[in-house]
Amino acid sequence: MRIAVFGAGGAVGSRVVAEAVARGHEVTAVSRREMPVPDGVRVRIGDASRADDVEKISAGNDLVISATRPAVGRESELPAVAAAMLDGVARTGVRLLVVGGAATLTVPGAGAPLSRTPEFPAELAAIAQACADQLAACRSDAVADWTYLSPPADLIPGERTGGYRVGADELLVDADGVSAISMEDFAVALLDEAERPAHRRTRFTVAAR
Repeated sequence: MRIAVFGAGGAVGSRVVAEAVARGHEVTAVSRREMPVPDGVRVRIGDASRADDVEKISAGNDLVISATRPAVGRESELPAVAAAMLDGVARTGVRLLVVGGAATLTVPGAGAPLSRTPEFPAELAAIAQACADQLAACRSDAVADWTYLSPPADLIPGERTGGYRVGADELLVDADGVSAISMEDFAVALLDEAERPAHRRTRFTVAAR
């Protein structure tokens, strides 16, 4: 499979690239500037906020993954990036997998999204709203073939176990109330969805077993 990864230099994006390479896929890392990549990975300069760039880079690929994340203070740019990604892939018909946020997931027993709970950190309000708008952009799009993957509450560097649980719109928690997954296993889940599509034009979530 030929896969283009926008945001390939980020914490999640770099792990997605590594997982895709390990599975034998032909990977293009997309960035606004030159960057180091694993052997065999192609680098293309492109801006995820420009639909023309997305169209140009997605052409000839089987799948585009959006793993971009705005810098602190620029969270409001995320919905525009989502719109550009959706527009660009719609022009080529290439499928889009979006790495999203957890804040819109409903907390079990609370009847409210994670971002509306008392424990949600105030400093994450801006990115939570941006991710909510990002998801809304996907859900309102009538053309692109998209999938939106929300992480659990905690997405952290760790080990690749290859195992995870799958959910829909509710936050996944374990018996101790912990909602987490390693970035490595998150990349596994994303590539599993890429290879065996099960969530076309919808959102799903994953968490550690």
